[in-house]
Formats: sequence, structure tokens, C-alpha cells
Amino acid sequence: MHGGGGFLIPYLIMLAVEGVPLFYMELAIGQKMRLGSIGAWSAISPYLGGVGIASVMTSLFLCLYYNIINGWAFWYLFHSFQEVLPWADCPLNENQTGYLEECEIATPTQYFFYRETLNISSSINVNGSIHMGQALCLLLAWIIVYFFVIRGVESTGKVVYFTATFPYLVLIIYLIRGVTLHGALNGLRYMFTPKMEQLLNPATWINAATQILFSLGPGFGSLIAFASYNQYNNNIEQQAIIVSLINSGTSIFASIVTFSIYGFKATLNYENCQERMRMLLLNTFDMAEDTINTDDIKYWLEELNRTHTELFETISSQVERCSLESELNTAVEGTGLAFIVYSEAIRNMPLPQLWSVLYFFMLLMLGMGSMLGNLTAIITPLRDWNLLSKYVNEETLSGLVCAGCFLLGLGFTTSSGNYWFTIFNDYAANLSLLFIVIVEVISVSYIYGIKRFEKDIEDMLGHRPNWYWKIMWAGVCPLLLSALFLFNIVSYIVGGTLTYQVWDKDMAKMVKLEFPAFAQAFIGLLLITSMGCIPLMALYTFWKKKRLVIEVVDNTLST
Repeated sequence: MHGGGGFLIPYLIMLAVEGVPLFYMELAIGQKMRLGSIGAWSAISPYLGGVGIASVMTSLFLCLYYNIINGWAFWYLFHSFQEVLPWADCPLNENQTGYLEECEIATPTQYFFYRETLNISSSINVNGSIHMGQALCLLLAWIIVYFFVIRGVESTGKVVYFTATFPYLVLIIYLIRGVTLHGALNGLRYMFTPKMEQLLNPATWINAATQILFSLGPGFGSLIAFASYNQYNNNIEQQAIIVSLINSGTSIFASIVTFSIYGFKATLNYENCQERMRMLLLNTFDMAEDTINTDDIKYWLEELNRTHTELFETISSQVERCSLESELNTAVEGTGLAFIVYSEAIRNMPLPQLWSVLYFFMLLMLGMGSMLGNLTAIITPLRDWNLLSKYVNEETLSGLVCAGCFLLGLGFTTSSGNYWFTIFNDYAANLSLLFIVIVEVISVSYIYGIKRFEKDIEDMLGHRPNWYWKIMWAGVCPLLLSALFLFNIVSYIVGGTLTYQVWDKDMAKMVKLEFPAFAQAFIGLLLITSMGCIPLMALYTFWKKKRLVIEVVDNTLST
């Protein structure tokens, strides 16, 4: 949470100076070159083929781990049809005499996610076996994705109409329900109350920039791939502005829904805490039921500590400092938000099964929509590769890619799979994506040439881009992205060891551990595999051309 509503300021600034210009630039490249990312960048310069390969590798990494989220969504969706949601209550212990202690210490929603869904191990060193339920859900997710992309853009385009529009319907339904929940206004007030001091925190700006890159998709190659199918005179400038604004507007709209529900959850937690403290004080000090009101808990804690110090000491370890602000400040992101926070809110709603089915089906549609874009970014360059297209048709190519990704993705269904998911989620795309878009915008502006790029756009649209776009491409974007990239590098160096969160069974919560050496080496390998493609392909092209020149000279001298 980077300052509630204050986060909107860097978010909107990054949208204007980074998101929309890069979105426009990649659409123009794809529409002009009529090729996937590898072919398009090779056409701009033979030395830039590695940019396209790096985009494909980044999209591949994203596909590998992202579809497991769809597998989790299927798992939760199937469990939503039970008479009692399995994350509503804790399971009984082995003796059937009470609830499982681990679940009671945590919460039923946390226990169901970490122990039932993930069957999570104690660390990344403990691999465990494949969770067959998750493996089957992942297989189902890949089968559906395959049928969505089986005929390329022809089938993908039709699917996108549904995957893009259905979530809006569910969000509207959830908005109506969310704002009517008890405590929803607390969440909305938290969202729209800016903490301006967060604007001085560099992490706020980095997260805003990263959020824009991931939501709009420059650098992955999907924009270039989709734009390559456009009509040559399609108005990409107007398209870039409209799509970017709709995308960001949707993110803000979804945030309103999320914070209304999160306000409901935080308010319930706060009131439950107040009630626990009220009952603790009443029982300990033998007071009448109506003596203490939940609104006066703070006063009574201070008063009884002052007047009955010795007796108060006996319960001091059980005393909780209940605070609505603290509950709101402990908001989580990513999978924790999607599968724990929402699940906890849903189980407290009337007709929880209905809301659960709606939510997880919507999550599936959003996940499938993202998968289609990233898979297209992989398949389109491979389809453009003449050597491969001679031997396999498009359906077979799509099937091979999906099958390969499924087999590699099975590692995420093991007991340590969530820790490998964290590695891919945190390191496989963030830094490499920044590096790719830096090289892209510098290459267009200073290698291909901004004047030449202007003429290409004029040839397609009938007019040249105005001064705003040229300033962004040639000046602001390269400087801003380079600064963010360097700050990330410095943060990794200054931060020292790389850490991750593990589930502690005894404490029933997540604790921080340092990544072992092999995991840190794998992180380095992920970064090198994607970013290293760019300089390596440039060197290979240089060596190839130099060798060709030497051969020509030798042939000339010999004749």
C-alpha cells in the first residue's frame, strides 16, 4: 500500500510518460513490420534480433508460472459448489475432539490456501511430491488455453471478446455488493486518503512504473504480435490512447471494488478483536456484562492496568492492541489478495457459494485473457520462423508450446512449488522487462532513428506524431526507465541477501528466510537467460558479418 490515494499520482504520471508512449511505439512497430517480435526487431536492425528473443523468453517465463494461478482458480471454483465452503471453518483434529490447532492459530482461509491448496513445505529445500489435484487443474487450464489459441489470432480474437467483457459484469455486481457491506466505507476512505509522504519513497514510483508495464504489456512482444495482424492504416495512435485509458480506468475501478471488500474484512477483524478484549476483561476482572462497551476498550485497558496492575499482568500476553488503521495497513497483494483476503470476505457474506463462483470464474477469465496475449507473443515469432513452419502447422505448434509449458509447470504443483513461483514472480520478468523496454526505446530513437520512425507512422496514418510523442521516445522514457533499472540494481546490491517467505507450521504464519545458494544461482540464470539474449545476439551478428566479409575478401584475392 503506497499511500492509499497518493499512489494514483505516480501511477497516472507513469501512465502518461511511460505506459502510453511505449504502448504506441510497439503497436507502430508491429503494424509496420507485419512480423512477431523477433522478426520485427531483426528488420529494424540485424543486431537487435536478441530483443525479440528476450521478449519471447520473458513471455515464456510468465506463461510457465502464470497459468498455475489459473489452476488455483479452478481448484477454488470447484470447491465453491460445496454446501459449506472448505475455507469457512477449520478441519477437525485427528482425535475429532476439536479443531486443528494450526488452522486455529492462523485462519481457515490461510490454512486452506497454504496447506490444502498448496500443501506447502517448510522451505524451498523440501520439494515433496506433486499435488495431483493441482496438477489436474493445471492440465485443465492448459487444455483450455490451447483450444483458445489453436487457430492463432482467428480464434484468440473471438475468445478475447468474452474474457475481456465478462469480468466487467462481475466487477459491477461486486461493486454493488461491496459498497453495501458493513465497513466498506472504511476501505474506500483508506484508498482515497493520500499519504503524501509516500511520494518521497522511490519504491512507490518503481511499483507504479512496474504496474503500468505489466498491465499494458510493452516488452513482452504480445503488442507487436497482435499489431502485426492489423490493417496497415489502422489508427494505432488513437488505439494506444483509448486502450491505455480504459486499462488504467479498469484498474482503478477494480481497486474500488477491492478496497470496499477489504474494508469489510478489516472492520470485521477489528470488531472481533474488540469483542475478544471485552470478554477477556469481563472474565478476568469479574465485571458485569454491560460494564464495558467495545468502543471503550482502549480506555478500560489503560484504566485496569493502572488500578489492578498485578492482575492485569496475568493477562498481558493475551492483550491485543486493536486498531482499524493497523488492520487496513496490513493489506496484502498478489496471490494473498486474490486467494486469502477475498476468500475471507466471501465466507462472511450471505450466499457465499454464489459470490465465490462469480469471483473465481471472473479470476479465470482475467487469467486466461492474460495467457492468450503472452502465448501469442511466443507462438507468432515461432510461426514466422520459416525453418519451423515448414515442418509443423499452426495447430501443432500451439500444441507443442502448451504441452512443453505444462510439463515444465508441474514443478509449481509440488510442495515447494509456491517458493519457485515466488522466484519467477519476483525475478523472471521485472528487471528483464525494464531492460528490454530500455533497449527498445533507445533502438527506435537512436539506431533506427526517430525521423525514420516518424515517416513510417506518417506512411500508415497520414500524419507524423506530434512533439509530445517524440520527447517521450527520445528523452523522457530512456532516462526514466534507465533510472528505474539502476535503482533496482542498487536495491539488490544494497539489500544483500535475497529472502523469501515460508510457511512455519508451528507458528502457523509466513516467516522470512534467506534463499539458499542454488536458488540464488537460479535467479541469476533467469536474468541472464532473458537479458543476455540481447548482447549475445548482437555479438553473434557482428561475428557473422565479419566472417562473411573475410570470406568475400578471401574469394576476391583468390580470383
